Amino acid sequence: MDKSATTLSLQDAAQRIATGLISAHDAEVMLAQAIEHNELHAIVKRWATEQWEGRQLPGNINRLETYIDLAELESWLGKTGRLR
Repeated sequence: MDKSATTLSLQDAAQRIATGLISAHDAEVMLAQAIEHNELHAIVKRWATEQWEGRQLPGNINRLETYIDLAELESWLGKTGRLR
């Protein structure tokens, strides 16, 4: 999938919301959990167990090839009170 100006990988979205209080990995886990609980829409790609890259995320979500629409991310952040 080609990334557009309005689409972020899960990794990029996590880096966007990471602060001094939350690490990029913790933000990735938070986003993955929201995706797994159908709170945040994303185009998801999952790792097979033997393919894990780096630290594992809930649902074996691939942080590099899972994409979130920027508007969806901002809406979710607003609903959860995490919008900066």
